[in-house]
Amino acid sequence: MKYAVIKKNDIANGPGVRVSLFVSGCNHHCKGCFNKIAWDFDYGTPFTEETIKEIIDSMSPVHIKGLTLLGGEPLDPANQGALLLLVKKVKETYPDKTIWCFSGYDFEKEIMCDMIHKVPETKSLLDLIDVLVDGRFEIDKKDITLRFRGSSNQRIIDMNKTRAANSLVLWDEQETL
Repeated sequence: MKYAVIKKNDIANGPGVRVSLFVSGCNHHCKGCFNKIAWDFDYGTPFTEETIKEIIDSMSPVHIKGLTLLGGEPLDPANQGALLLLVKKVKETYPDKTIWCFSGYDFEKEIMCDMIHKVPETKSLLDLIDVLVDGRFEIDKKDITLRFRGSSNQRIIDMNKTRAANSLVLWDEQETL
């Protein structure tokens, strides 16, 4: 896997100050995408053990609330193996910090009905993600007033509550994660 950039003090992609990893590679090619350069799976820097250490170290300050995965497409099967190693290390090191993931895949239709049965890492990765923002960016539904998403079709899913209820539960923006 390659990545486009690591932002060590990101306030736009989840609550609080976060470390954000923008992975490379995306096959959705959404019209109006803000990060077209990351569509190419060969763009950027190789993701290595040193990258994991850099991310873990950058998350150590108490003001960092968690890690956000976005891209590109974090849940593309080509990216899941490397990200699973990262999120396992994050949860081991910082069990109280949250992991957010932005994906263009639809949670029910594409992830739970298809991907989870075909990609060995998907279930383990989903089990470690606290919040999943799902759905492709749709330019005709663009809404700059929405928090943590670009278009009104996208949802913010509370994965912890979803796992507990065994059905989809949206994130309550009034709650603090």
